[in-house]
Amino acid sequence: MAAGRPRPPPRPMPVYRARWILPIADVPVRDGWISVEHGRIAACGSGTVEAAIDLGAVAVLPALVNAHTHLELSYLRGRVPASECFDHWVRSLMDLRRRHPDPADSQILRAAREAIREARRTGTGLLGDVGNTLVTVALLREEGMAAHVFHELTGFDLPNPDDRVRQARANVDAAGVEAGGVRVSLAPHAPYSVSPALFAAIRADLDAQPRGLSSVHLAESPEEVELLRHGTGAARAMLERLGVWTDAWPVPGVSPVAYLTRLGFLDSRVMVVHGVQLDGEDLSRLRALGVTLVSCPRSNRHVGVGTPPLEAFYAMGVRVAFGTDSLASAPDLDMFAELAEARRVAPRVPARTLLESATLAGARALGLGDELGSLEAGKRAALVAVRVPDDVGDVEEYLVSGIAPDAVAWIEGG
Repeated sequence: MAAGRPRPPPRPMPVYRARWILPIADVPVRDGWISVEHGRIAACGSGTVEAAIDLGAVAVLPALVNAHTHLELSYLRGRVPASECFDHWVRSLMDLRRRHPDPADSQILRAAREAIREARRTGTGLLGDVGNTLVTVALLREEGMAAHVFHELTGFDLPNPDDRVRQARANVDAAGVEAGGVRVSLAPHAPYSVSPALFAAIRADLDAQPRGLSSVHLAESPEEVELLRHGTGAARAMLERLGVWTDAWPVPGVSPVAYLTRLGFLDSRVMVVHGVQLDGEDLSRLRALGVTLVSCPRSNRHVGVGTPPLEAFYAMGVRVAFGTDSLASAPDLDMFAELAEARRVAPRVPARTLLESATLAGARALGLGDELGSLEAGKRAALVAVRVPDDVGDVEEYLVSGIAPDAVAWIEGG
């Protein structure tokens, strides 16, 4: 500031009063308050405070976290019909994608941008985005949406997987590994589309990045399980149809989790997505490895892979986060709608636990647990208010019962 120019008056520290404050890391506070200073949470409490901004009959909670989606597929909203067979659904998806081979197609970019805005309107403040290209990185930064973008690689029969990863790493570095609130790293797609050598090359890249994370679709469909156990079925037929099957691939003869454990790919820095076909032994392995399992129950139903055993995930002590998956397999990116489906699927899981999965667990899995996901002093003030009827006694249960988008508003950080 130039010498002698008067400084603007300091912005007063706002204090918000609300019917409910949900810290997530602690029990809900009835008739509470939260103060914000320089975009950070200063304190939370209960009782009366002077000069507070009264928000009325609302619940204040941290912005939700959508830990798994595919923004670059947003242009396919409503165009890929629901199926009772995953293979049929994938074929429909691939046929439609072939009609738009240019990732910078204006339709793709426009739909992705609107999807980001929709996510924000419904209370999401952090995204885990998976894409075959990096076109969404700039969009997320322009829209001011915090995100971790996973640049997804495939290759079941690549002649030079190390070269593929080196080129992908160069593309990520060019896009900016960490800038504008958006981090970028590499991720394999799934065991049925990635060779052991490519898994190893991606893992080596991850190990070279101190703050790196990765993600993998795992145990999503019965077809995946059959391929890994027996080397047969619709997944193999798809690889043969695409001309990438190789008889040199050794059939693992084990579950998807056991396979990636054997390859040394899984650990606490790798998010496992879907897990619909997991059994108790698989879940024990994931718990021991400290893996976060991202569940997308609405998408699972749409693509025909079944209902995720959510109650078993929690009962086995696995870390659970939630995602919507893409608009090709979900009607919207509304995390409150995903929570309502999780409540339907897992009626015995406490509402508080489900809310933590949709906030703090997702933020931690995406490497931002120190910044987002709960209302604690020092964290970013990404605050969402949800209108709550006067007769609600159990606010946590209410919030997982299905919240209409027009009941959600941003207070700070939106």
